[in-house]
Amino acid sequence: MRLITAHRILIGAGIAFFVFYAAITLVHGHSPAALAQAVISLAVAVGLILYYRTLKRWGSRPPS
Repeated sequence: MRLITAHRILIGAGIAFFVFYAAITLVHGHSPAALAQAVISLAVAVGLILYYRTLKRWGSRPPS
């Protein structure tokens, strides 16, 4: 396995975790602090998604 493949897997797992955490916090949290945690978790997930999209060009070789 190449290093970039492992990196993509870990970033994907991080995205899934932050979305899951935000969902659980919204369902079980009934305070302004819980809402803030959910919003921040979703913002981190969006940031990771944007970063993941930049990984498409990583690992490709430049034309020779």
